[in-house]
Amino acid sequence: MSARPLLNRRLDGLGTTIFAEMSALATATGAINLGQGFPDTDGPEEIREAAVRALREGKGNQYPPGPGVPELRAAISDHQQHFYDLVFDPDTEVLVTAGATEAIAATMLALLEPDDEVIAFEPFYDSYAACIAMAGAKRVPLTLRAPSFRPDLDELRAKITPRTRLLLLNTPHNPTGMVLTDDEQSAIAALAVEHDLLVVTDEVYEHLVYEGTHRPIAALPGMRERTVSISSAGKTFSFTGWKVGWVMADGPLVSAVRTAKQYLTYVSAGPFQYAIAEALRLPDAYFDSFRADLRRKRDLLGDGLRAAGFEVYQPQGTYFITTDITPFGEKDAYAFCRALPERCGVVAIPNSVFYDDPDAGRSQVRFTFCKRTGVLQEAVERLGRLAR
Repeated sequence: MSARPLLNRRLDGLGTTIFAEMSALATATGAINLGQGFPDTDGPEEIREAAVRALREGKGNQYPPGPGVPELRAAISDHQQHFYDLVFDPDTEVLVTAGATEAIAATMLALLEPDDEVIAFEPFYDSYAACIAMAGAKRVPLTLRAPSFRPDLDELRAKITPRTRLLLLNTPHNPTGMVLTDDEQSAIAALAVEHDLLVVTDEVYEHLVYEGTHRPIAALPGMRERTVSISSAGKTFSFTGWKVGWVMADGPLVSAVRTAKQYLTYVSAGPFQYAIAEALRLPDAYFDSFRADLRRKRDLLGDGLRAAGFEVYQPQGTYFITTDITPFGEKDAYAFCRALPERCGVVAIPNSVFYDDPDAGRSQVRFTFCKRTGVLQEAVERLGRLAR
């Protein structure tokens, strides 16, 4: 059997990402793009200058070390200890990747065998499905349902089978904005220990929690040796194009992920790694101010969406708001989003594309608020046309 038909079967139905489609629609119509989650301003000036300085000093212009530059690995380790009292050896337990997306891909390829089962929160961030498929494994959705989007822990237990290999968690959760509570994480950890499961946790929105607190599940009893923690710089420092992410885990797990990662990009973002090392050492005031700014923008857009007629599910974290369009007498979010640029000059994302069961999110639409205040105010004014 050739490789192409096998790969096509594994990736069947994935196609072009919804982000590419809707961003192209924004460009074609001149609409405000509240679909794809990227900021419209750069992050701290001193961090941008740190990248320029690295370029000029020849740091990272050639292949950096495979695991990542030592300065960044040390900064990642110090960051985890400072915020979460978690200790990772920067030499053996930290791996730098081309963003969190590569970290997820390398982890799935390293830790899964064909026909393994992966339980993940549905709706999924879109790359999860592709990465699990490329590993030849089977995704098993645990559906988060409106309005609270809390995980049903009894349902989670029922979904664990002898083939279950891994739990893929995302908290704060994209697209719903749900943040796992301490009790939920403790219950999930107990299941992982009981069934000897690996846990991979995507924590890229760790510094964007507005209600509750982000606590890595790796810190819980019995979890340090079975958890792969993933995060990145893009969401925290607003340099999404630099694609600097990382993996943190026990040495044997990191070694396995590094084996897969070296055949993906091998290395990337050399000069930017030095800059992100400095970013991770910014004072706590930076992280507090960044979070407060996004909270204000969340409230601005959320209030505008309610006034326009949407049902709004207030996010606890991330920089996305999930809404429901049934108050408009509509149920098809994809058709709604396709028509929205012409109706009011705004682009959003239909949540149905993040579900295996499209009916579960058929009427849900996601908006991002990681934009300038003036852009959000203009978007709110345009969305107000829907209420007229």
